[in-house]
This record gives sequence, C-alpha cells and structure tokens, in this order.
Amino acid sequence: MAAKGERVEDAGEHRVAAITDPSARDRVGMREEGRALRERAPLDAHGEWSPGSRDPLAILKQQATTRVPELVPLRHTRMAVDSFAFYRGGAAIMAADLAATATTGVNVQACGDAHLLNFGLYASPERRLVFDVNDFDETLPGPWEWDLKRLAASVVLAGRALGLSTEQRQRASDTVTLAYAEHLHELVELSTLDVWYSGIDAEQIMAALDSKRIRRGADRVFRRARRRTGERAFQKLTEVRDGHRVIVDQPPVVVHVAELGLPDVLRFMLGYAETLPGDRVHLLHQFDLVDAASKVVGVGSVGTRCLIVVGEGRAELDPLILQVKEAEASVLAPYVGDSVYEHQGQRVVEGQRLMQATSDPFLGWSASPEGHHFFYVRQLRDMKGGVEYERMTPQDLAVYSGLCATTLARAHARSLDPALLAGYCGKGRKLAAAVTRFAEAYADQAERDHRMFTAAIAAGAVETMPEE
Repeated sequence: MAAKGERVEDAGEHRVAAITDPSARDRVGMREEGRALRERAPLDAHGEWSPGSRDPLAILKQQATTRVPELVPLRHTRMAVDSFAFYRGGAAIMAADLAATATTGVNVQACGDAHLLNFGLYASPERRLVFDVNDFDETLPGPWEWDLKRLAASVVLAGRALGLSTEQRQRASDTVTLAYAEHLHELVELSTLDVWYSGIDAEQIMAALDSKRIRRGADRVFRRARRRTGERAFQKLTEVRDGHRVIVDQPPVVVHVAELGLPDVLRFMLGYAETLPGDRVHLLHQFDLVDAASKVVGVGSVGTRCLIVVGEGRAELDPLILQVKEAEASVLAPYVGDSVYEHQGQRVVEGQRLMQATSDPFLGWSASPEGHHFFYVRQLRDMKGGVEYERMTPQDLAVYSGLCATTLARAHARSLDPALLAGYCGKGRKLAAAVTRFAEAYADQAERDHRMFTAAIAAGAVETMPEE
C-alpha cells in the first residue's frame, strides 16, 4: 500500500492507481476536476477524425514479422471477410489512429481492443454465468476515450453489416456513451469496495430487459453458454487411440507441432504453476497432462502462438483444458509507453484481473523454454459465450451496446475514481453526439481500409489461405 500522498504506477497525467491523499479523494472535488478538463479537452473535440498520412497495410505487415509465417495468410483470410472482420483484426491500426485524436490526458487500465464482440459470458469460480470484458491481449494503462471510441465504432460497423439506417445506427452508438456516463454516475454513489465488487451476471441482465422477445433471445444465449463446458470441448477435440486420450488434428486450426513434446509442455506448465495461488496449484496437480497441440483462435490473434493443453482427472470425462495464448507487446505501447511488466503474459493477466469483476481461477502466465515468447493461460470454453450480432434487430443492437458500455464503465472505474470521469462526461448527451460522429467517420475509414486490403489481396500483394 502506498504512503499518504504517494502515487503508484505512472500512467500519464492521472495515474492508474488512486491518490491516497484524502483531500484528493473528495468526490465533489473530483467531479469538479473532471468538469474543468472540458476546457482543455472540449467534449466536441472527440467527434473529430482526419486520416492524415497513414498506411494500414504497413502496420499489418509489421505485425506479421513476429507471427508464425504459415498462419499469417489465414489471418488475412479472416480479416478479408468484411469491414467488421477487418476492424476486429486491426486493433493496431486503430491504436495508431487514436493516438492522433483528442484526449483528456486521463488514463485508466484500458482494454485496448474494446469492440462489440470482445464482451461476453463466462463462468465465475462460483459457477455463476457473468458478463464482462473478455479479451485483454492489448490491455495497458491508456486513455479511457480510446476504449469508448473503439466500442462505438464497432457498433456502427455492426449496424451497417445489419443494414440498419443511419438513425438506427446512431441511436445504438449514442447508447454506448450515454450508458457509459450513466453508470459512472451510479458508481460514484458506491463505496470503493462496492465498486470493486460490482459486476453483472445473467440474472441481472434478464431482470433489466423489458422486452419479452429480447429476454427470450438472451435466455437462448445463456443456455448455449452453459453448454460450452470443458467436458463438451473434451469430447469434441479429443479421442481415444490405443488406449490413450489424444487431441484430434483439424488442420489448419488444430495441429500437433512436431517440435513441441510433452517434456517441453511440462516445463512450461511448471513455470505457469508458479504464478498461481497455492490452492490452484493443488487443484492443477489433480490432473495428468495427456496432450498438447496448436490451436488457432480469433481474428486478430491468428499467427500468434496458441496452444491447448489437455489434462485428465480421476474420473471418466473429467477434463481440464487450458488455452495457452502468446502475448506480444500491446498495440497501445508505442503511444502510451511500455508496460511496467517485462513479461507480456503477466501484463495481460494483471490487466485482466484489474478490469474484470471476477476472473478465471486458472489465469496465469509463463514463457517458452528459451524465454523468447511470453504466454498467458486460461481455461478453454468455461461457459464462454457471446451474441451473434448478425441476428440482431435495431433494438437488440442498442440494448447490447448499452450493456457493453455499462460493463466498460465499471471496468474503468476499478483503476480510477469514477467521479473524475463522471464530472467530465456529465449526462453524456454532448459527448455521445461527438463520439457517434467520430464512430460514423471511423467506420467510413474502416470500410476504405478494407477495400484497400481486399484490392491488395486481388493484386497478389497480400497472401491468403483457404479455410475449410
């Protein structure tokens, strides 16, 4: 714990950790400080977007230099599907673009990739189905506005993919900022511990929905998530051969790597176990490691080194399936500074634990034997689920966008007193108009970038890979 007046972890003009001086904790004063920030960073300024000089393809090419070369074409294939898929895979592009936009100078523990589909359901250690931010590959202390703008722009792109009118899209995008600001004001009224413990679970979501049709849709999503268990994944991903449980190859997505033997995986797992609390280490030791294989995930992560590690417990169909994901430097780092953690897997885990109301009990990190690659570890498919935005109505999109924004506000409030941001945002209407203006302009930019990308593919300048 810091001494009185001491600040911890430098994250810009306003630090990620709260100031311990009691006078600085006065929420009336913090609100006023937030309002005063509007003089330096007017609310309207958040609506501005000018592309300037930029080369999105060069950014993707640079990212590819650290990835598995054989998988980079698969990443390109997935990003080429449509402008929203390109946007999802282009977090590094948007980070570079956001660095040129107006900010308040106030940093939080940022997600770094807060688009619409990086929120979802998963099981808490108490086996409750909870809703939260669920992707932290890019997390780093950074401007809170960048997360808000990335979320809003993703809502506009999703609305365009759904064929919604400009008015319908803008209503959903406005909901992002309005819900974010409203929840900040709600959090200001809570104690520090109540803010820390607050979260959203499936029951709260159902209680808040006022449409029977939306409640039915939400219930279907919840039921589907509850079925996505480790046992089901175990049955789908493995089979018994010669009396031994093995992972089934499904190239190019799931393949055994010749140079990756079980002794290497065991050494990796020993390093990982050192990052877990003692009770989780004891639990981990109840499982015998039986196999490991490379498994491609997502859109933006394709090409990073990702594995699944399968363990068996004492009973039949008693599995533990862990996902091992490579963690590179955050896409925000060139613009906000390097992480205080040299180990990028630790950066992801510490950021996730700070932002999430409750985290995977098996969340930890380790490095490759030679120490050249960093990884973080979590369970695979532990009731993880999300929405299918392609089936949303205009009302669905607005409701879901508001839910994501509420979640983002709570995640940000765990690393910074919400009174400061509540004072700056006010009721949110003026800021919402600006952020939506930015979101529409940036969605135009994403569509232009996607056309440039597909043209480069057609010209043979960008390689792709057919995906079964």
